[in-house]
Amino acid sequence: MTAHFLSDTAALTGRTLRHVTRSLDTIITTVVTPVAMMLMFVYVFGGAIETGSVPYVNYMLPGILLMTVASGVSYTAYRLFTDVQSGIFERFQSMPIARSGVLWAHVVTSLVANLVALVLVVGVAVLMGFRSAAGVSAWLAVAGILLLFTLALTWLAVIPGLSASSVEGAGAFAYPLIFLPFVSSAFVPTGTMPGPVRWFAEHQPATSIVDTVRALFAGQPVGDDIWITLAWCAGILVVAYVFAVLAYRRKIA
Repeated sequence: MTAHFLSDTAALTGRTLRHVTRSLDTIITTVVTPVAMMLMFVYVFGGAIETGSVPYVNYMLPGILLMTVASGVSYTAYRLFTDVQSGIFERFQSMPIARSGVLWAHVVTSLVANLVALVLVVGVAVLMGFRSAAGVSAWLAVAGILLLFTLALTWLAVIPGLSASSVEGAGAFAYPLIFLPFVSSAFVPTGTMPGPVRWFAEHQPATSIVDTVRALFAGQPVGDDIWITLAWCAGILVVAYVFAVLAYRRKIA
């Protein structure tokens, strides 16, 4: 049964990955917006923001990486919505394949596409002067956190991908996620924010993830932030997965 599921998922993932490679503009678009934001913040606003001895590109890169993931998963919702509307789901249901493999194919494709986008954004940051004191273990920890975050948001994207009534609606869910890092410690220290905004910024998931990744990049202790980060990512993942499965069952019922 497991081998059947894995082989079906692999075959279906190959199909969705071919769609991505035939439409590279999706990855380019995913990368262009975060890179444009990075260029603007570093070269336009960076000189006016006090981050101590830390170069501003180092300070704000974790937030840009979160924006990259949020932008990327919107295309997961779009691809899933397109499959639903084209009737391909019904055709798959009539075939002797694992039903859950259809969803997992989109999820795996999202992980691969977002990984490529994240590597490209980090590459641009290096050209802009980003440098890290992180060792191999810290880089692996950063990769693990970003992959877990991507997995959580991908399952969140599955819900509108299955239930939206229009292609615009399928991708619109990502807009609040893209802008969430702006009200966090991603671009300015939260201590500079007014009271209510500061409270929200310090207690929302983007801040803990950004602070953890920033500390790992700098080779500094992460403290309790890493546990808060993992709790946020795991919590979002579990809730999103449950609702995504429910939406899928309603769709194929």
